[in-house]
Amino acid sequence: MIKGVIFDLDGTLANSIEDIADSMNIVLTEKGFPTHDYDTYKTFVGNGLKSLVENSLPNSANNETTLEACFKRMMSVYDDNCIVKTCLYPGIAELLTELQKRDIKIGVFSNKANELTQKVAKVLLADWPIEMVIGAGGDIPKKPNPKGAILISTKMRISPEELIYVGDSGIDMQTAENSGMYAAGVLWGFRDMEELLENGANVLVENPMDLLESFN
Repeated sequence: MIKGVIFDLDGTLANSIEDIADSMNIVLTEKGFPTHDYDTYKTFVGNGLKSLVENSLPNSANNETTLEACFKRMMSVYDDNCIVKTCLYPGIAELLTELQKRDIKIGVFSNKANELTQKVAKVLLADWPIEMVIGAGGDIPKKPNPKGAILISTKMRISPEELIYVGDSGIDMQTAENSGMYAAGVLWGFRDMEELLENGANVLVENPMDLLESFN
């Protein structure tokens, strides 16, 4: 029996790609580097902001000094712009409300830096009781390491096999498997069906409310 749901943030609960892309393009423009469109950024995200910066830089500039400088600048720019265009996907508010009605506990585990994860969650998820929100950093390694998901499981006092982990990427599906949780891959996010299936999705979810069928 499912008693709780742990969600990824970007590409799952929140459509954040435009704020991420706009912020990184500011950094690239300042450096005189080529910028990228939103669809390209969807292939860059999922493994943390430093990985995003590395993917965004031209090969000729992808050295440690430039990477560190651009990462530091990106953290600053994105911190100022992380909730300009970012919003919940259609149907997410209704899903969270229904989970609340059913007394299903809710958590969030993201590869976004913890301070940014907390900032976005505080604005977008204020209307629902979230048990725990965790981003990467400190003693929490990035997904697919399951440490953050297991920590949320412990906080909820729910065993992993009674939890669904919901995400939009292969990394999320690996995280679910590594945590011993049921893996639900969403089709409205940043990655495609093939990536989700190849990485162990137990179910694919086309619309947010369809997740409720996994409880039956």
